[in-house]
Amino acid sequence: SQPASRKKLGLLEKKKDYRLRADDYHRKQNALRALQKKALDKNPDEFYFKMIRSELQDGVHVVKQPKDEVTPEQVKLMRTQDIKYVEMKRVAEAKKIERLKSELHLLDAEGKKPNKHVFFFDTKKEVQEFDIATHLDTLPELVDRVYNRPTIATLQKETLKGATDPVHLKKLAQQRKNQYDLLKQRIEREKAMFVVAQKIQTRKDLLDKTHKVKVKKETKNSPAIYKFKFQRKR
Repeated sequence: SQPASRKKLGLLEKKKDYRLRADDYHRKQNALRALQKKALDKNPDEFYFKMIRSELQDGVHVVKQPKDEVTPEQVKLMRTQDIKYVEMKRVAEAKKIERLKSELHLLDAEGKKPNKHVFFFDTKKEVQEFDIATHLDTLPELVDRVYNRPTIATLQKETLKGATDPVHLKKLAQQRKNQYDLLKQRIEREKAMFVVAQKIQTRKDLLDKTHKVKVKKETKNSPAIYKFKFQRKR
């Protein structure tokens, strides 16, 4: 707004800065001329990898990012730990896996496994008259069990051992599920440690001055494969 003494003249009108606009125009013209000169001086047979690693998206050049061949966890572990430490941890995980596998059969409370017991018969009449409880010589309530399934003769002499309460069976089933989940996690961890150890060893082998050719690229689940030139040892 105007001062009080010039209020009668109305509001001030901001004048356009033609100097700034002219300078901006000339700067852009100079940049275009420089790019034209660079294009004219360029060797038409010249090649560089950015030609095939970039593309035009909505009028903007975008450089294609290469896919990560190594996970961030693997990079961190390879930079901070030695192969001996990684191998030691992998062996420890393998021992824990074997111990879990040997203990899991004790937690099979439900008695349901993907395994199948197949019976063979000669005639269709035998199939129709087949009674699995009679064939196994046990009670019908114990047929679904794959463990602790005593015969009728044994039950007449001794009492049934093991969990029979539904609440207890449900608790054991949940415990078994937790153990299987833990086993799955340890197996995946052991595989990851094995891949890290292989990648560290590959990087150590590359320090050799022997001529080598890459046969297969490195992936998240496997190290790179190189073919080394054979050298006769003295």
